[in-house]
Amino acid sequence: MPAGTTSLSGSAGQGRITEADLRRAAWASSLGSALEYYDFALYSLASALIFSELFFTGADPATGRILAFATYFIGFAVRPIGGLFFGSLGDRIGRKQVLLLTVLLMGAASSLIGLLPTYGSVGLLAPILLVVLRVAQGLGAGAEQAGAATLMAEYAPRQRRGFFASLPFMGVQLGMVTAALVFFLLLIPSEDIVHGWLWRVPFLASGVLIAVALWMRLRLKESPSFSKLAAREQVRDKPLRTLLRTSRRPVLVGLGLRMAENGGSSIYQALAVSYVVTVALSEADSPGPIGAISLVFAAAVGAVTVPVAGRLTDRYGRVPVYRGFALLQLALAVPAWWIMSTGHVVATVAVLSVALGVGVWGMFGAQGALLPELFGAAHRYTGVSVAREFSAVVAGGVAPLVGAVLLSAFNDSWVPLAGYVILLTLITLATTFVTPETRGRDLDAETDAVAGEARFAEAVR
Repeated sequence: MPAGTTSLSGSAGQGRITEADLRRAAWASSLGSALEYYDFALYSLASALIFSELFFTGADPATGRILAFATYFIGFAVRPIGGLFFGSLGDRIGRKQVLLLTVLLMGAASSLIGLLPTYGSVGLLAPILLVVLRVAQGLGAGAEQAGAATLMAEYAPRQRRGFFASLPFMGVQLGMVTAALVFFLLLIPSEDIVHGWLWRVPFLASGVLIAVALWMRLRLKESPSFSKLAAREQVRDKPLRTLLRTSRRPVLVGLGLRMAENGGSSIYQALAVSYVVTVALSEADSPGPIGAISLVFAAAVGAVTVPVAGRLTDRYGRVPVYRGFALLQLALAVPAWWIMSTGHVVATVAVLSVALGVGVWGMFGAQGALLPELFGAAHRYTGVSVAREFSAVVAGGVAPLVGAVLLSAFNDSWVPLAGYVILLTLITLATTFVTPETRGRDLDAETDAVAGEARFAEAVR
């Protein structure tokens, strides 16, 4: 065998995967994830810090905050549509082609946000255009992470699948660190960035990430599992119909698992940042950079936690590791929000780094292989997309909006926010007790990990 083409063992019948193929897939998947979360971290930071003043100038501060988070939610609301469309397309024409489309759509929408006129220039047209681009961004993101997870899981060798499938999720942290650092650097020379052009720079910079991600993905081979389906003429014309007819249980399991992870992620990234800046530190001379600093540290911690969590699932199983990180999030809910309410800057940065960087993103890393392993090969992309994106609406997208309403209704009290985190986490913990262990599953199999009442009951026992 030529140098650099060492064969890797994967799932049964997976075929030869070379080290070069594996590295290329890891980079291509991670860069796309970095772009997705660079875009979404930018939007969450902008929603928390500047969008209310840029696009909702006519509203009072509390209403402006709610409106800004409402546009944040819109991006999540359309993600299931993107997930259904692009996920189904990925099960029909292949993972690679769809991942090229999604990264292009996301990046273009984010770049165009940097060219938008503000409310002061064109009035109501400004928030309308913002919503349109947010919709486009959400449609592309609706299948990007699912596609990256599916592709990497299908590429990875069986015994190391948890680790390799977590690597695209580490790209999430890189995108978030980049976005937070950019915002922080912009706030240093000018805290009042809304009155200049500096706020546009982070969005316009998405164009660079688009170019790099497209170049990497154009060089990528198709997923081995999909290639085998195509060779055996087993690609389904209507994978969504098959999913809804045969795979409702794994979809529901995926939804439940994501409640704590995706809901917690949005709460700590967007709502907690807004709370710290506008409530806990509202009397400080320069509270603006604190939110960005907190996310930089949290994402740096998460960049370590994610692959460690993936590797732990290879050793101890997907479900026990996932449950362990959910328990950590539950234990941190009350103390984390109490510490943030004190307005102590160092303690706030530290607690967000642990709550988000370890608790939330530990589940995220454990999820890399778990969700794709729940579904059969012919509808895997669709299944992961549906589970991820519908949960992104009911957990992640609505969380900052609900939290903003709770803050307004309870006079900026942190107690209901901690209760909200607890509720989402309890749902996920309950779900882990009806989730089958999927470590080592054959990803060429057409059946789901949860297949039929007898098998589901056995998994529960």
